[in-house]
Amino acid sequence: MGNIAIGLFVFGAATDFLDGYLARKWDVVSMFGRIMDPFCDKVLVIGAFIYFASPRFAMPADEHVIQMATGVYPWMVVVLIARELLVTAIRDVLESLGRSGGAKWAGKLKMSRQSIAIPAVLLITVNFRPDEHLALLRLNEFLVWLVLVVTIVSSIPYISGLLHVMKKSESET
Repeated sequence: MGNIAIGLFVFGAATDFLDGYLARKWDVVSMFGRIMDPFCDKVLVIGAFIYFASPRFAMPADEHVIQMATGVYPWMVVVLIARELLVTAIRDVLESLGRSGGAKWAGKLKMSRQSIAIPAVLLITVNFRPDEHLALLRLNEFLVWLVLVVTIVSSIPYISGLLHVMKKSESET
């Protein structure tokens, strides 16, 4: 079942990439696409991270500590969700002010790293038992931390863009 999930995730990420590529190439932008594309991205990625933080992947480290075979802990999911909510709110504010709130290069980098790390973590976890191989557990943890750091850093252009607009509008008044 895990390998089917890997295939479905890769298919979803690949069709998302193809859709975005073709929309830019053919200069076809719709209100539906501007809403559904980021929504589907968030469901795909956050859904995977919620699944990774589930008890299914818990492995006892000692009597007081539980370690996750995927390397994903519930607090990490909260950070990912918080970033997505913050960036969505910023994009909404920018667009309500008539400014561009479109995806930044950092958001595209974030999604590409997530689209690589998620199936890799799932592949390692369901096929190679990281609870029995410390190197694989560390690889999962590395991939998850990489995604977490890139996700947090990718919010900076959105925050700085909003601060720039706010500073500019204050100086105009």
